[in-house]
Amino acid sequence: MKKVLLATAIAAAASGTAFAQANDTVAKAKSTGTVTMGVRESSGALSYTLGDGKFAGFHVEICQRILAELEKQVGRKLEVKYQPVTSQNRIPLVQNGTVDIECGSTTNNTARQKDVAFLNTTYVEEVKVAVKANSGIDSIAKLNGKTIATTTGTTSVQHLRKHERAQGMDFKEVFGKDHADSFLLLESGRADAFVMDGSILAGNIATSRNPGDFKLLNEVLNVEPIAIMVRKDDAALKKLGNDVIAGLIKSGEMNKLWDKWFLQPIPPKNIKVGLALTESTKQAWATPNDKPMEDYAKK
Repeated sequence: MKKVLLATAIAAAASGTAFAQANDTVAKAKSTGTVTMGVRESSGALSYTLGDGKFAGFHVEICQRILAELEKQVGRKLEVKYQPVTSQNRIPLVQNGTVDIECGSTTNNTARQKDVAFLNTTYVEEVKVAVKANSGIDSIAKLNGKTIATTTGTTSVQHLRKHERAQGMDFKEVFGKDHADSFLLLESGRADAFVMDGSILAGNIATSRNPGDFKLLNEVLNVEPIAIMVRKDDAALKKLGNDVIAGLIKSGEMNKLWDKWFLQPIPPKNIKVGLALTESTKQAWATPNDKPMEDYAKK
């Protein structure tokens, strides 16, 4: 009987430890020596694939800095696994523990904060519209009756519908499974426009076969804080990540990372994305916070 009770107690303790580690990436890393980074395959210069299981980008490098600090804290070398995610599955994969830290292009909003947590904002995005340069479309008003592409699981077309210049307009929506697929809809002529985060649009245009064939409309549909995502109750990793982000900002290293990924030629094609640091992003760095998109709309 004692053996049964002892076995039960051990099993319960193990179960409790596993449950704790499910939400505590620091404890999990110390115990298992592994950590999984969620990455995107075509999120512009924020996160993209180099092929052969390799990923790069502004958010990928920030996360690599965070995980390097995590190694120091746990006192052991960590195996970093890269898990490609999509707009549809990124939140569930963080929630269920498949991904420990998601380093892509996720907007921090109040609805998502109910399911996951976000580190302090590292990039403030402008949602824009990409079209063919020779399409004759030079404003949102000219999207009436057109076919609009966006990526499944994103909120971009919702912003277009709410925009004052789009009121009363009628357009057809088509969806790509990821950003590269959505851009292909525009590139192949199956869509007249692609609505998405400006950095993602600029990144896909820069790496396309003929970048001069595309342009971004001047109108801004929405301003959104983009942040690195972690599990809801992963307080230790959130603190560690925010400390690293604060250090990068204070040292000036964050500015250098921006220059590296947005203003200098980047692999694999050594093409510049060409996005200057925005005032909104500068303000987010000046006063680090994890405010959701809705707070930006109140300004």
